[in-house]
Amino acid sequence: MNQYEVMYVIDTALEEGARSELINRFSNIVTNNGGKVDRVDEWGKRRLAYPINYKTEGYYVLMYMTAPADLPRELERNLQISESVLRYLVIRFEGPIPAKREPLKPFVAREAAPVEAAAEAPVEVKAEEADTEAPQAEIE
Repeated sequence: MNQYEVMYVIDTALEEGARSELINRFSNIVTNNGGKVDRVDEWGKRRLAYPINYKTEGYYVLMYMTAPADLPRELERNLQISESVLRYLVIRFEGPIPAKREPLKPFVAREAAPVEAAAEAPVEVKAEEADTEAPQAEIE
């Protein structure tokens, strides 16, 4: 049995109940055909790199599975038939399953006040330190 990583993007127009049913359907295809689903990570709604069927956002799902060699072809056939799946990719990998990634947090700008206050404060340099840092000219 081989280890596989399956990434697929679901249309965001699909309701939450139908989306979870679709994810369970793909997991059941794996278990019914002699495979084992190791983990399913739902990454959530993200912007696509380029529009697919005039859609700019998709719901990303990452599934790790251990399965016989003929199962990926059957899973790809089902992913291709489903109209709600925009894109999919099934790859084989070796080694332990990577740790679960935390979802990306939205960018929040820091307050600019403390940075400006630090920039305005004068920097004191002692005369002794200034002499040691300056290069000395060689006398001939």
